[in-house]
Amino acid sequence: MTTVALGFRVHSGWAALVALAGPGDAPRVIVRRRVVLADATIRGAKQPYHTGETMSLDVAATFLDRCREATDALAMRAIQDCLSELHGYEVAGACVLLASGRPLPDLPSILASHALIHTAEGEFYRAALREACRQLGLTEIGMRERDLLPAIGPSGVGDLGKAIGPPWRQDEKLAALAAWRILEGGY
Repeated sequence: MTTVALGFRVHSGWAALVALAGPGDAPRVIVRRRVVLADATIRGAKQPYHTGETMSLDVAATFLDRCREATDALAMRAIQDCLSELHGYEVAGACVLLASGRPLPDLPSILASHALIHTAEGEFYRAALREACRQLGLTEIGMRERDLLPAIGPSGVGDLGKAIGPPWRQDEKLAALAAWRILEGGY
């Protein structure tokens, strides 16, 4: 059975997902997609901490909980759909690229700092993907993006996208490198 690994690079409200199959020395892309993580029916859900900044603390906390519940469900569904598509492959695991930030403070401190609001939103979406992977029984690692390139190197990542065609932007390349890290057993 061919081994496959998932890689994710997160943005506000979405993530790039790339699944690589094969041995670590000759992977190939079998899935590439944009995963929607913000519920379009919830006004402000794409940037929930930005939206919460203008609310009272209690209302913001309730709003964030509502967004988190919706995002968790979207992340779970997206990964389940991908795994269904990968029927017949052995899934080695998933890697979610992380920021290089420090742990977040409490909600009042986050909402008082625009820089922390941006950090919290990234962590919000990463946490949803990581938890969905764990709930689905996948080996899941988080790797800081800045540690990814020295760990694997950029060699050949540009060529991976040629077989499937565009888009093959920085997001897809980094998600592919994250998946490649799993294929190589570097976790």
